[in-house]
Amino acid sequence: EVQLVESGGGLVQAGGSLRLSCVASGFTFDDYAIGWFRQAPGKEREVVACIDNSDSGTFYLDSVKDRFAISRDNAKNAVYLQMNSLKPEDTAVYYCYANILSRYYWGQGTQVTVSS
Repeated sequence: EVQLVESGGGLVQAGGSLRLSCVASGFTFDDYAIGWFRQAPGKEREVVACIDNSDSGTFYLDSVKDRFAISRDNAKNAVYLQMNSLKPEDTAVYYCYANILSRYYWGQGTQVTVSS
């Protein structure tokens, strides 16, 4: 059974930092790209960042470039999202996801709230 478990969210003031973590199980972690998407109330889901399985290629949403950094530790089946210079518009539930054999899986999400 594929499982993705996120942690690390919280309440932070604008300009602050948070580091999200996601631990995966139930599949061969280093065979697949892993990413983060977020969902804010009343807004469309958006992919924030993703990283390929060999840790050599990354994608970032334009609005988070130079502020967020995605990384992975294949030995720990973990992916991280370092979020710096947070803005109120970053407030959302953040989900770790994987596309495994054309099916998407994601975790329960972790809430990130940025106060102004």
